[in-house]
Amino acid sequence: MCGIFGIYGHPQAAHLTYLGLHALQHRGQESAGITASDGKQLRTWRGMGLVVDVFSEQTLADLSGNSAIGHVRYSTSGDSAWANAQPIAVRYADGQLAVAHNGNLVNEDALRRELEQAGSLFSTNADSEVLVHLFARSRQRTVAERVAEALVRLRGAFSLAFLTEDEMIVARDPYGFRPLALGRLKHDGAEAYVVASETSAFNLVGARYERMLAPGEMAVIDRRGIRSQQVFDRQATRFCIFEHIYFARPDSRLGKDSVYISRRRMGKQLAKEQPADADVVISVPDSGTTAALGYAEELGVPFEMGLVRSHYIGRTFIEPKQSIRNFGVRLKLAPVPEVIAGRSVAVVDDSLVRGTTSRKIVAVLRAAGARAVHLRISAPPTRFPCHYGIDTPTREELIASNKTLEEIRQFVGADTLGYLTLEGALDAVGGDHYCHACFSGDYPVAVGRQRAPSKPLPILPQPTGSPGRDGAEHG
Repeated sequence: MCGIFGIYGHPQAAHLTYLGLHALQHRGQESAGITASDGKQLRTWRGMGLVVDVFSEQTLADLSGNSAIGHVRYSTSGDSAWANAQPIAVRYADGQLAVAHNGNLVNEDALRRELEQAGSLFSTNADSEVLVHLFARSRQRTVAERVAEALVRLRGAFSLAFLTEDEMIVARDPYGFRPLALGRLKHDGAEAYVVASETSAFNLVGARYERMLAPGEMAVIDRRGIRSQQVFDRQATRFCIFEHIYFARPDSRLGKDSVYISRRRMGKQLAKEQPADADVVISVPDSGTTAALGYAEELGVPFEMGLVRSHYIGRTFIEPKQSIRNFGVRLKLAPVPEVIAGRSVAVVDDSLVRGTTSRKIVAVLRAAGARAVHLRISAPPTRFPCHYGIDTPTREELIASNKTLEEIRQFVGADTLGYLTLEGALDAVGGDHYCHACFSGDYPVAVGRQRAPSKPLPILPQPTGSPGRDGAEHG
């Protein structure tokens, strides 16, 4: 999972991108980067670590220009290394290009072999680099046509931002797995275009959210405005339900849906399906807190802050090594004995993937004197790996894939354990237009079986400033 931010038409483009990446830091903590254009050339700065550590005032000052794209990364394809940090910026025969990618390409291996056999040399092992080579080999006339020709070769999940010297191009895969929002920012009597993985980034920089980029849509943004087109055959929308459950910030909107309201609904539905005989409801902060509020409200039991999170360590789920995840639990969460001691505690978390974190949390609560611990998960059991951008590469890592509910309960050490049903989760987010392969095994895009067409569909430009579609595919 990664985060993308882009802006076109603002003299402080790099500085605003820096702020936007701060608001998206929860989506990736391994590396960060910004590419900016002054209309003549691209300049890129990227590095390993958090946004605040990668950039300084001097590096931002060096990224001059009125357009920029930025990226925060956590690796799901390719190593966690500087070479794989994004944006990827290159020179080609007719100019310069940078690209930032959120998602996973399921046909990367086939494309990489094809390109290598044709003479391409790769400098990274990230799937995003195949995009650059597909673009460079295109014989189409314009940058937009080259991008479109590259896009239709891709299979899997991708939300993308491209930057050249004088335009920004953004696109989403035809299933709409990953989010990408469009907005505008007024400044000095003018207006800039802004894109971001989540609207929380708009809130920080003062941009006005307009809509989500539609599945399969490609939009070209330049001095003439924004021109939008559908590049792919129409597919049934399959937006990732895990964005609502875990990844997105609660102050973000995914299409018309408030993440905060979706999570609260999940908590209320969980209480209906899996009530607990508890004296108090607590959450695993921060991502479990909103669902816990809904759970407590529906159950009629007080919600209290029984676990306090240190904000000086990142989200343990997205750290790349299990050893870090194990150590991180002890650093990250501290119990409040006055809330827990002698009480029956219902603790709500947003997911239970490997089980090791939940086991340690239950142990922490028991050590703090909990009389009973009822673990409630505001998502269905994660039984299948995700091939579209979540770090669950094998079924062996997923505890629900290998153990029964009772075996999981015994492993984590809870007195009772309950999950939200898939039907309950879909009801909470308001529809069946979601990818839930990690819960159901129903993969919208087959892995390693089908190939994309070798030629793009015709590009049909729309009038300058076209508002495009409503983006209501997320509810």
